[in-house]
Amino acid sequence: MAAEGENRKVKDSVFVDLFGRDVTAKENFISLYNALHGTSLRPEDTELVPEMLESAMYMSYANDVAMQVNGQVVVLIEHQSTINRNMPLRLLDYVARIYEKIVPAKKKYYRSRVCVPMPEFYVLYNGTDDYPEEDEMRLSDSFTYPGGKKPSQVPLELVVKVYNINLGKGDALLGKCGALRQYSEFIGLVRKARAEGKDEPLTWAVKEAIGRGILPGYLERKSTEVINMLTMEYDYAVDVAAQKEESLAEGIRIGEERGLEQGRQETVRLIMDKLNLSLTQVMDALNVPPSERDSFASKL
Repeated sequence: MAAEGENRKVKDSVFVDLFGRDVTAKENFISLYNALHGTSLRPEDTELVPEMLESAMYMSYANDVAMQVNGQVVVLIEHQSTINRNMPLRLLDYVARIYEKIVPAKKKYYRSRVCVPMPEFYVLYNGTDDYPEEDEMRLSDSFTYPGGKKPSQVPLELVVKVYNINLGKGDALLGKCGALRQYSEFIGLVRKARAEGKDEPLTWAVKEAIGRGILPGYLERKSTEVINMLTMEYDYAVDVAAQKEESLAEGIRIGEERGLEQGRQETVRLIMDKLNLSLTQVMDALNVPPSERDSFASKL
């Protein structure tokens, strides 16, 4: 595990720190692993090897938490406050880069088989939009298919299990992992403080959580770091929202200049380009009926 207080380029979130980097991260991660698998691994008997990918960019361009567990499985966990349907593609990229780290390049050319730990993929969602308690995303949903029909088997698949970890939605999982429940309770206090317009809402949330026995040791040790991480997460979310608003405003302007139909096409292109969304995702957002989608796509 990384040493506490280590000077890193990675812009961590509270979730990443709590389950991937803090001095309590091993215990917290194993508790989460046990909750996901129905196992009873103990920290003292379990070997974890961190497999996080370093990045100097915004936190969303590096993976969140990835661990080899006893050399048998590599578990990739992403924490999201908005649902991104491109997560299978992103996780494919992450696990390929992790395997590059694990397997020396020359071994890939050996005639004998090189064994690698089995990958598992999870997204833990704690956004404010309504979302099911459990869901799945599949890489094959992003493929284009000859004739537009998905075959019964695809040559490459990656399945991401999605869990809603909001209180009242993800109680089945939260009830099995105390650290995850307390994290969700703490984020609930942060939202409450902001919604009620409290002075210094993050400071209030930290003090309130400690008073309620929510992550008390962690927050007492790292209150300043936690506030800084939450501030960075909030600034990033505001930046993304501003990009969305800018894209839509630009689309409206183009629509006024060039006519409604062409304006809609330009809006779609702008949104796909600036927000890195697929055409299917944009058509979903615009509620384009299935019967009109082929015609819609052909005009872009």
